[in-house]
Amino acid sequence: MRPASPTVFFTLFDTAIGPCGVAWGDAGLRGVQLPEADARQTQQRMRQRFPGAPEAAPPADVQAAIAGITAMLRGEAHDFSTLTLDMRGVPAFHQRVYAVALGIPPGQTLTYGEVAAQLGEPGAARAVGQALGRNPFAPVVPCHRVLAAGDKPGGFSASGGIRTKLRLLIIEGAMRGTPGLFDEA
Repeated sequence: MRPASPTVFFTLFDTAIGPCGVAWGDAGLRGVQLPEADARQTQQRMRQRFPGAPEAAPPADVQAAIAGITAMLRGEAHDFSTLTLDMRGVPAFHQRVYAVALGIPPGQTLTYGEVAAQLGEPGAARAVGQALGRNPFAPVVPCHRVLAAGDKPGGFSASGGIRTKLRLLIIEGAMRGTPGLFDEA
């Protein structure tokens, strides 16, 4: 018996902020990885997130996603609405949060409380933050565009934490003119 062929693949690609990774399968994009300290660490992180997934040349739709991510990280607006995200295993509440985050235009932000209110669950700001902290698709699902109350950065689970979040916001020009945005940097 031959082992089953892998259903998930990944590749690394260079961006303006460092080497990123993307994983895909038969049902779309499985995950995106913002840069770790270097390409080797980004590759290790991809192997941890997607055990057994081999590195492979991306098909055309994944190449288009990579081009969009690369453009976004150079500061160019990019529409990811046609990108297929494989949400298998993603809790329903998280999917709803990600849908709201996907609707935040580049250069704009919402707070965790505003996202919760849009979901019809005004008391769920903490749950929104937890869902965004588990976002497997950052920056395609732009969790960096969601801030804490008072336009404070809040948390960010990618390598570099809040500094990475602020860097993404600066790239996109998302500085509401609120002095508090950079107080925690």
